[in-house]
Amino acid sequence: MALPVDYCPTLRFSKGLTMNRPYACSRTLWAMVCVITLYLRSDVTVAMQVTSTGPQTIQKGQGEKVTLGCTFTPGPLDTGELDIEWSNVRPDMTQKDELILSYTGGQKYVHGSPSLMKRLDFLTGDPSMGDASIAVSDLQVLDTGTYQCKVKKAPGVDMRKVTLVVMVPPSVPKCWVEGSEEIGGSVSLRCKSSQGSTPMTYTWRRESGGAIPATALQNAQTGELLISNHTASYMGNYLCQVNNAVGREQCKYTLRAVQPTNKTGVIVGAVIGALLLLLLLLFLIWLLICLCHKRRYEKEAANEIREDAPAPESRPGSRSSSFRSVLGYRSHGGMTYNSVRNPQPWTGSERSSIYTERSKPVPPSNKAAPVLKYDSRYGYPV
Repeated sequence: MALPVDYCPTLRFSKGLTMNRPYACSRTLWAMVCVITLYLRSDVTVAMQVTSTGPQTIQKGQGEKVTLGCTFTPGPLDTGELDIEWSNVRPDMTQKDELILSYTGGQKYVHGSPSLMKRLDFLTGDPSMGDASIAVSDLQVLDTGTYQCKVKKAPGVDMRKVTLVVMVPPSVPKCWVEGSEEIGGSVSLRCKSSQGSTPMTYTWRRESGGAIPATALQNAQTGELLISNHTASYMGNYLCQVNNAVGREQCKYTLRAVQPTNKTGVIVGAVIGALLLLLLLLFLIWLLICLCHKRRYEKEAANEIREDAPAPESRPGSRSSSFRSVLGYRSHGGMTYNSVRNPQPWTGSERSSIYTERSKPVPPSNKAAPVLKYDSRYGYPV
């Protein structure tokens, strides 16, 4: 390839010498320098090159769809077999990257989890045409990670990394007021979204009635709008909007102005109520004491009646048993014994006659029992 002499760059050396003409050195060396310079300055692709551009970090909302670009252009010397690999790069360098999708020998192969591969595929049907981009649908928070596209066609190879961040959009917030809406007091408007990826920002604005009071304080992180010295002019609809990187929602609250209550009347009513409650409590205590005294009196009266009542008469059968107990006789095994000590000793004949008479069976008789008389010699009736 013939090159114009004027195209060749000027050679400058470290000592300040300048060589502008090709005759300063051999024509062969000068031709080589011009060829290399022209080759480097041209737009000709030397080897495999991934040409996709765009942000290296992509933020998407949950449930959305994303495309991870990976277009490529092989070099003139890349004549080997095309090999495409998509991997999930682990944040820990000591762990092995996870291969999720590949294309080699004109065939597509899936390697990731079934839940992910149902939602992930090449953007085009034939990646060998220069587009190895992938599309992921119904994004989940677990899809967050760094994905690498590696394209190889021997001897050329190139790669590109894209970080995907899946965020949860904020849910519809809840608007309410803390405390009262009395005129002259402080009013705190609150706004809170139960779901959503951080950071979330809250912004209050007045939908009707003018702008937000100049003295109001707004907290973008907590969603509080504090209005001091509330007046009737601050009444109206207030709108709270919450947003993050992937979505926004809003809620509305209608602020009122209520006349302050009579605090003196409230205090007097509270005191009177407390006194009435105390009187009621004392009445209940007095009533319980009276009931206890009444029960105690009825119990003592019942005991006195029982002491004054005469003893019931004994039955005829019990008289004979009491008579025997008075005589001191006890029966055991068909024999009767006298347990009363006789102050005078008995003789042997008397003892034997008594045992003999007592051991004999006594026939039943329907006659009345004889009348007993007291004998001072023995000390008991005979």
